[in-house]
Amino acid sequence: MTRQIGVGHRWSIPIAPGAIGVSAPSRKAQSMSSSNHSSELRRLALSVLQPGFEGTEAPDWVLRAIGEGLGSVVLFARNIATPEQVARLTARLRAENPELVIAIDEEAGDVTRIESWTGSTRPGNFALGAVDDVELTESVARDLGRELHAAGVSLDYAPSVDVNSNPDNPVIGVRSFGTGTELVSRHAAAWIRGLQSAGVAACAKHFPGHGDTAVDSHHGLPRYEADAEEIAARALPPFRAALQAGVRAVMSAHLLVPAYDRDLPATLSSSVLEELLRKELGFDGLIVTDGIEMGAVADRYGIDGATVRAIAAGADAICVGGESADQGTTELLAEALAAAVVRGDLAEERLAEAAGRLRAFAAWSTGLGRSVPVDPVGGDIGFTAARRAVRLTGPVHDVLPLTTAPHVVELVPATNLAIGKETPWGVAVPLRERLPGTTFVRVHQRQLAADAGFLDAHALAPASGRPLVVVVRDASRHAWMERALGTLATARPDAIVVEMGLPGAPHPGAVRIDTCGATAASGVAAAEILAGAGHTVPARTAEPV
Repeated sequence: MTRQIGVGHRWSIPIAPGAIGVSAPSRKAQSMSSSNHSSELRRLALSVLQPGFEGTEAPDWVLRAIGEGLGSVVLFARNIATPEQVARLTARLRAENPELVIAIDEEAGDVTRIESWTGSTRPGNFALGAVDDVELTESVARDLGRELHAAGVSLDYAPSVDVNSNPDNPVIGVRSFGTGTELVSRHAAAWIRGLQSAGVAACAKHFPGHGDTAVDSHHGLPRYEADAEEIAARALPPFRAALQAGVRAVMSAHLLVPAYDRDLPATLSSSVLEELLRKELGFDGLIVTDGIEMGAVADRYGIDGATVRAIAAGADAICVGGESADQGTTELLAEALAAAVVRGDLAEERLAEAAGRLRAFAAWSTGLGRSVPVDPVGGDIGFTAARRAVRLTGPVHDVLPLTTAPHVVELVPATNLAIGKETPWGVAVPLRERLPGTTFVRVHQRQLAADAGFLDAHALAPASGRPLVVVVRDASRHAWMERALGTLATARPDAIVVEMGLPGAPHPGAVRIDTCGATAASGVAAAEILAGAGHTVPARTAEPV
């Protein structure tokens, strides 16, 4: 899901009747008056939108829209300051509609909203898959669910059940439980059971699978080139497991799957949503789109055109994320849907069906929340899980724990838009708390490009006579990072390397620590091992998963 709406995408390609695979408009739609257009039809159109908004208090336009039929909203980091504030915000929203669906894009890993300003105190999916303890996964998800339930959230856009079979995938990576279909399937089911046992509805994403792609759908249109047999064997089992675990919401992916539709992205394809998800997999719950403003669909059809096509194809709710989500965008999309019905481009029956599914989901998720008492008290299960996920290689017991404060070099990549730019990560800060005197520098690609001597001056010189710790994040996907790491390790063969992304190929260095994610909990787990503070170095080392 994106975090930014491009206002330049507010255009649409005209849609001819019948061009998007919907039935002919009903007589009621053909003869609809302007007054109906502004009342009942507007209510239907608003009901299928899930917009975000700015601020930590409910804007007046959102409250008015709820009264006019808006059935959902979605929260991002911009809406969150403290747990108490979020609870007040959601209570104010629900004062307009007790069954309002309040969603959040919270994966409890590198992608976090509820802890976006501090970093997640729970590890992400890849770390949980590395441990491969389904009871632990269920417990972590239940712990998150308690926090979200206390905050008033009823739908979480998680978990990602994509099988990350392409190591060059720029947008999934550690958001996946792993590279194996069976592993992802069992942890997807456990995560859903845990979250929903705490009173919050889960949402399996990104259908039919975003793991075997090499393009970020925030910016372009990925292609999943596998044939139907391979998709059925590799990508679909985790979704089947999610359905069996009781998930009632599925998020569509903005990617082209030629095995099912050579022309339209999955979000806009009835072949994917109706034929595959509804008929073949038997899903009768809520289909919600990934952020409709994302480049994969908005660049081609505009957010208004993509919205109409998605509903026509079988989606039931349109997620409108983005930092610029506002009243104007919501009005634009509601008008686009209503106008499409009047023109005959969208069958009113399809819009009404989508609205009905949203109401049914709202009633179910409200009942789910009411069936579980509010319990905001969390434990340290997230830190426990992060510690268990760490993998070590090299002569660990000859090197660790450190007895002298080190110099830490953190090589910082550009992250995808699903990860909040405000979310802190790394090892240096928690390590300095445990080893006073620790110094650090954060290094970006642009600094190395502008100054050939940057590493000598800011990384190697300050580490003279001291331990050197190099922290990387998905080094195997960033050529500049691998080069920098190689330079540092050549100069300092005793360097300790901490990989906070996908483990990838072996790195140079004396000892390697793989955290399987870059959450705050993962940073603390690595710092504890480096410092030996409170937790001993594991007796067993293991190859990275």
